[in-house]
Amino acid sequence: MSDPEDKIPSWPDGPEQQRELRSGCMTALLFLIGVILLLPGACAAVFGYLGLQEKRWPSELTGWVGLGLAIGAGGLALIIKAWRR
Repeated sequence: MSDPEDKIPSWPDGPEQQRELRSGCMTALLFLIGVILLLPGACAAVFGYLGLQEKRWPSELTGWVGLGLAIGAGGLALIIKAWRR
């Protein structure tokens, strides 16, 4: 008979073994979502620049620009995370 301990899967101990278990599909998905989230950030940068050209400040777009920049920063963070893995 076989030893029951042979059937227990071993978990990765070090970062080298964990790096081998990562999925290329997950990396591509993180990268794609990050690029999509960069689009609101780019629009926010354009509208923020246009808002700075107005005479009255703060404009009604200030909150939306801040939200778009935050979303773009999240997309950049996802791209960096996907790249480093």
